[in-house]
Amino acid sequence: MPEPPGSPLAARDRGLVWHPYAPLDGPEPYAVEGASGVRLSLRAPDGTRHEAVDAMASWWCAVHGYRNPALDSAAHEQLDRFSHVMFGGLTHEPAVSLAERLTAIAPGPMTHVFFADSGSVSVEVALKLSLQYQAARGRPGRQRFLTVRGGYHGDTFAAMSVCDPVDGMHSAFPGALARQVFAPRPPAARLITTPDCEQRWETDVLELQPWAAEVRSLAETHRDELAAVVVEPVLQGAGGMHVYPPECLRVLRDVADEHELLLVVDEIATGFGRTGRLFASEWADVAPDVMCIGKALTGGYLSLAAVLTTRHVGDAITRSQFRALLHGPTFMANPLACAVANASLELVEGSWKGDAPRVGRLLTEHLAPAGGLACVTDIRVLGAVGVVQLACPVDVGRVTRAALRRGVWVRPFRDLVYTMPPYVCTDDDVRLIADGIVGAVSEVHG
Repeated sequence: MPEPPGSPLAARDRGLVWHPYAPLDGPEPYAVEGASGVRLSLRAPDGTRHEAVDAMASWWCAVHGYRNPALDSAAHEQLDRFSHVMFGGLTHEPAVSLAERLTAIAPGPMTHVFFADSGSVSVEVALKLSLQYQAARGRPGRQRFLTVRGGYHGDTFAAMSVCDPVDGMHSAFPGALARQVFAPRPPAARLITTPDCEQRWETDVLELQPWAAEVRSLAETHRDELAAVVVEPVLQGAGGMHVYPPECLRVLRDVADEHELLLVVDEIATGFGRTGRLFASEWADVAPDVMCIGKALTGGYLSLAAVLTTRHVGDAITRSQFRALLHGPTFMANPLACAVANASLELVEGSWKGDAPRVGRLLTEHLAPAGGLACVTDIRVLGAVGVVQLACPVDVGRVTRAALRRGVWVRPFRDLVYTMPPYVCTDDDVRLIADGIVGAVSEVHG
């Protein structure tokens, strides 16, 4: 039986509510009692209260912080009109305006937008679209996807199939997932910013060449089976915060062109300035055929995602047997979410060029002391992403508590303690995050 309503929230939650990748009888969660700016007001399971900078931006989406006046206003104004209508046979201003904004800022000539209700669903749509595209081009036998190890694209079934099949989170479902074609994980790279603010990528060319040869060989071997190449550009997120060189994305673009495949880029985590470019594909000067976006799209206020395509792809779908993209979520193009997304994009367009590099410079400086810890194997920063990698799995509970005592909320995983903070963090906030991570890692892992 659940605890009575008068009991502490965390106790009522435990055993009642499933949390991501956590058992029902797992540790009691921290209760959020308020959120404003970049800070969370938390109550620990033992009753202790904490005010902490959210170094996670609520899993990378709350880039403008909490209770942002512009986003609050957009939500209130749309609520006063209508919060939701079906998108079948109807349209509305927030959706059309958002589609216009997205196609205007997208990398390459994107001309069509399909709205979905989560990032994972947008990947499902992109994969389904790729199959329809190949069928429309007279190649219905092309039913598989080429991707790379180390990737993560969501938790629904088609999306799971293009996640890493061995080291990913979905190895429990091998018999249920479509079997895709996996190239090796791209070699690691590092973006170096010189004192005069020039940037250059460093990678091992001796690793890049055999990787590219393996990708080309796999594509040639499976050319009659493949519909598309699917990849997170430059930064693999939940698969390990792995940074790889833009040259790899250019190889994948070339392979897609050579074998008449679509290039699908998953910009759900990397879009809207997170890596130091508005979209991570721009590091490689690559224009995709299909792009998935989500997370920061609404600034973390509401769940919304989108799939963008080129005119070439849209024309092929229109000429196909069904003439339509065969998907239609109930909450597709939710007006409230679209209205907030429009306001969020205005904020992103006005701030990301300055804020992401600023956050990155501060993370580079203040995470550096972690390099002196015996337990740390690597420190890497890309845009507004900072990663401390350990030589062993992170003691998540202890590191979380240690960081909270230092005023920082983190959510480590695997062997990584990382941050993707809100762009609106002040310099002092970023220093606090970095110092909190270094201090917590030192305290727990030495």
